[in-house]
Amino acid sequence: MKRVVVIGGGFAGTTIARELEGNCSVTLIDTESFFEYTPGILRVLVEPKHYEKLHAKHKDCLPQSKIIIGHVKEIKDRSVLLNDGKRIEYDYLAIASGSNYNSPIKEEDIFFATRVKHLIESYKKIKKSKKIIVVGGGLVGVELVAELATHYDKKEIILIHSGPKLLERNKDKTSRFAKKFLEGRGVKIIFNEKIIKNDKKSLIGESGKKYGYDTVFFTVGIRPNVSFMTGSFSSSVDRGIIVNDYLQIPTMPNIFVAGDASNILEEKTAQNAEEHGKVVALNLLALINGRKMKKYKSKKRLMVISLGKYCGIIEHKNFVITGFIPSILKWLVEKMVMGKFRA
Repeated sequence: MKRVVVIGGGFAGTTIARELEGNCSVTLIDTESFFEYTPGILRVLVEPKHYEKLHAKHKDCLPQSKIIIGHVKEIKDRSVLLNDGKRIEYDYLAIASGSNYNSPIKEEDIFFATRVKHLIESYKKIKKSKKIIVVGGGLVGVELVAELATHYDKKEIILIHSGPKLLERNKDKTSRFAKKFLEGRGVKIIFNEKIIKNDKKSLIGESGKKYGYDTVFFTVGIRPNVSFMTGSFSSSVDRGIIVNDYLQIPTMPNIFVAGDASNILEEKTAQNAEEHGKVVALNLLALINGRKMKKYKSKKRLMVISLGKYCGIIEHKNFVITGFIPSILKWLVEKMVMGKFRA
């Protein structure tokens, strides 16, 4: 059987490994021992016990795969080198290393909306904080502020966004509803302000204004996790790893890329990452067996935005639905996905 190494155990990587089990010798490399349902992690900020519902051990959902916990230092033409010096050889490689937030501002009171463990660490700090600032009015920023505002009605919550409106890549109706919802729960929204510096419990904007805080969350500055793309591989990186229509690195047909690590210009959602994973697995098997591969077609997919536990927004093509129904749909999707990955 062909040896396939998958880097990353999120939606894209886990999907690839699941689809290939039984057809290839699969090795999954991840920094954690479990799959995590990232669309639901922001609720952990206000309900820490929700964490228990959001993860499944890799060894349980990938019983036929070899699981290696570690950090990838470098990739070569036919092997992957880990930080501990271990080298794993492959015939085919699937990179699904995801993304993270990057900011020059780093202090103990500043947090990044990434994995569950970081949010659990910030839970006690949030409870003590009187003034919380969230920087970034995109999907993650809006959902994060909504969780805080619907749970803590006596805290001062400020959302600072560099653009003229929230959720800029979404429909105007979606943006307006999110703004009205947050402001209706006491959130102060500051538009057209870019944070450039941190100065002793105050953020400094490009306008020169200072914004004091007890706790800050950054949801801007997202970048792909591709630090291991060094040497000759570095030429394949441009705002993510460059891929062709089949999600391959053009000059290296035995290496595929899925999810946030790719340079595809589309929403970095779990749904898109899972679709990438399915196409990569299909094309990997097609390449191995001499069959025709399938092109990946980026498209607008149904999006469900949470505004706390009991409200949300569904957006698909020209339709926007707001209120309680979207929150029910998001809950059902979470239950179905976790049921699938735990099966």
